[in-house]
Amino acid sequence: MFRTALRNVLAHKARLLMTVLAVMLGVAFVSGTLVFTNTISEAFQKSSANGFDQVDVAVDAKFQESEGDRLGRAPELTQALIDESAKVPGAASAVGVVGGFTAIADKDGKLIGGGFRSEGKNYWGTEDARYPLVDGHAPRGKNEVLIDSETARRTGYKVGDTVRISVDGPVLTPTVTGVFTTDDGNVAAGGSLALFDTATAQQLFGKTGTYDEITVKAKAGVSQSALKAQLDKALPKGLVETTTGRELADDQAKTIASSMSGLKQGLLVFAGIALFVGTFIIANTFTMLVAQRTRELALLRAVGASRRQVTRSVLAEAFVVGAVAAVTGLTAGIGIGAGLRSLMGSLGATVPDGPLIITPGTVAAALAVGILITMLAAWLPGRRAAKIPPVAAMSSLHAQATTKSLVLRNTLGSLFSAAGVAVVLAATTMSGSDGQAPMGIGAVLLITGVFILTPLLSRPLIAAAAPVLRVFGVSGRLARQNSVRNPRRTAATASALMIGLTLITGMTVMAGSLQKSIDKMASSAIRADYVISMANGNELSPDVEQKLKGLDGVAATSPLRNAAARVGGETEYLTGVTGGTIGELTDLKVDSGSFKVGGTQVVVDDETAKTRGWQAGSGFTASYEDGTKQRLTVAGVYEGNEMINGVIVDNAALAPHESGTADMQVMVKTSDGASDATKDRLEKALGSNPAIKVQDKKDLSNEIAKTFTLVLNMVYGLLAMAVIVAVLGVINTLAMSVFERSQEIGMLRAIGLDRKGIKRMVRLESLVISLFGGVLGIGLGVFFGWAAGELLGTSMPTYELVLPWARMAVFLLLAATVGVLAALWPARRAARLNMLTAIKSE
Repeated sequence: MFRTALRNVLAHKARLLMTVLAVMLGVAFVSGTLVFTNTISEAFQKSSANGFDQVDVAVDAKFQESEGDRLGRAPELTQALIDESAKVPGAASAVGVVGGFTAIADKDGKLIGGGFRSEGKNYWGTEDARYPLVDGHAPRGKNEVLIDSETARRTGYKVGDTVRISVDGPVLTPTVTGVFTTDDGNVAAGGSLALFDTATAQQLFGKTGTYDEITVKAKAGVSQSALKAQLDKALPKGLVETTTGRELADDQAKTIASSMSGLKQGLLVFAGIALFVGTFIIANTFTMLVAQRTRELALLRAVGASRRQVTRSVLAEAFVVGAVAAVTGLTAGIGIGAGLRSLMGSLGATVPDGPLIITPGTVAAALAVGILITMLAAWLPGRRAAKIPPVAAMSSLHAQATTKSLVLRNTLGSLFSAAGVAVVLAATTMSGSDGQAPMGIGAVLLITGVFILTPLLSRPLIAAAAPVLRVFGVSGRLARQNSVRNPRRTAATASALMIGLTLITGMTVMAGSLQKSIDKMASSAIRADYVISMANGNELSPDVEQKLKGLDGVAATSPLRNAAARVGGETEYLTGVTGGTIGELTDLKVDSGSFKVGGTQVVVDDETAKTRGWQAGSGFTASYEDGTKQRLTVAGVYEGNEMINGVIVDNAALAPHESGTADMQVMVKTSDGASDATKDRLEKALGSNPAIKVQDKKDLSNEIAKTFTLVLNMVYGLLAMAVIVAVLGVINTLAMSVFERSQEIGMLRAIGLDRKGIKRMVRLESLVISLFGGVLGIGLGVFFGWAAGELLGTSMPTYELVLPWARMAVFLLLAATVGVLAALWPARRAARLNMLTAIKSE
């Protein structure tokens, strides 16, 4: 039977080609994802591990948890602790580390490293083993700095050049006195590292006389664990904690692996979708192949083959097809993984050097996925063929599905669909996180139900196209009849396209609605013309607000500060503002009381008020970080949003209790309103600082929506794989249908239908099937987009459903284009059939 199966595969190479391609694409996506993420993860882990070569043990301050009215804090690491660490018998040296965000501008004034990977640290003494100098000398004083060799290479800076640097707002212009090499993971990922002398670094990062960490190097022959034990005995217990360099490297490796797992899972989800769509093609292909070989299988049964042997012969064919597809898919996937890594480099994302990682798990996963998916999809057609009695198969009495099977299928599909709709509707009434799992379950049930019902739905929906098809005469009528002749085959072909368009449409509806709600939020909550902040979200220097406050044309300003306080035994983060101007800069809806901030009067958002049981007139005691307490009164309750929420307090009340003043944002209202000229004036007043963002309302909403837009574009790109697989499915179905109907096509040619008419018939059939799948997909996508929006609306009051009619029209046009393109080869093949040969075929 295996030889028979192999002979059948070789006999139907062309018919199985599209199936091989569909499986190959899915396997390539899976293996390419694994190769890419494993390669990137390994490269970052090795680079990160190299960064700990000079660290045998790290000493950090142990955070003291909040208790009662006392806020949690970390003790300071002083020079005395460094000296004590260096005196430990197993220690060769001890170094104090202090650092923070440091933006370096390139020669065009643009920020290097995107902000989040831009760091600054201290250079220890005149020769720091952590950062070997390749040129120049150690920094001395606030006007000197070292830069890493990668930054020097990318920007063209060299010793003696002046660079523009920003730590918390104001621009510094030190001279580059040296260039060093480093294995720092941030630098390897495209960031930058600037080094100052220790005193300057402590001043710049607000750590005068203290350090963030102490790194200790062991003497020769002393292990990291032994040094750690000695430090634990010598240093104050309960105030510091020690970690070996190996543990730090392992923890960093786990963090990198964890961060890559999200990307890996996301890509594998789309690979799964492509494979899921591919199963329809495989099942369709083997159903048609088995149907065309019914008499052959019946003859095998007649000469002694059992049902199991017939089923096994079909599965053996599937195994061969799956194995070929898996091997070619794995090869293509390795190429995809290498290509994605190169693409990251071309897009400016620097990846550490390292080999392409192809693990045994990747190979096993590719082979298992390709072979198992193919065999599972072919199992039902094989089992169905084996159950046909030989006599019935010889006379083709098995061809029509029984009424009982159709009733069972339609009943099952209706139950699944009804259950799916009910669960999705129930999920829309829940709060955000609680409704996510039920909505996912409901979506799966509904899609499954619609798939089961698709043969039933195909007849009325395709019949609706009859008036349009009549315009094409005989070819149009034949195309409609061919489309509904085998509803199951039509359903399986259309469902492949339906899945992709459901996801694309749903994401588009959500993205458009979110953008609209974010625009409303920005315009309704903020009266300020501009919001000033750091590029990486760090704190701003108070100098920024002072410079803007005295600028001509600036009508009002207010910094936004965060301060932790203990309220009722719990930590509450207060938002500090300038009480006298905040009313001019915001436009928050007040539910009760008044929006009055000043002295000991504060306003709170509705969620906080509900959680705390506060209302206008309520009073509470706040314990600040300096240990003092203050009685505050709630003047009003406002509707919070993603941009402004929490307890809003006057900065004048907060300032006496803060150890250091730093602003998260500065809101600015100008007399002339927002304009390009005003924006340029504000940026120049701040020294054209690359680390500072000056954003108007539109910029703010675009930044918030940028994540959704990025995700949407990724979804479009990734789901393109599923659409390509769906196109292959349509081509495959039509090509095999043409072969199956060779005699019929020969008869049509014989009675007068010309080659153009045959081509038109096949193309219209393909167009109808594709549009059928497109209509179902867009309809389901709109429903899921609406449902997900209702769930989001529980946490976003400004959410408003927006139906992207233009894009949905484009998606429908895409479905039609798929139908036209997919029919090109099958239509040409049908038109070229020799009518006499076709009439004689069986």
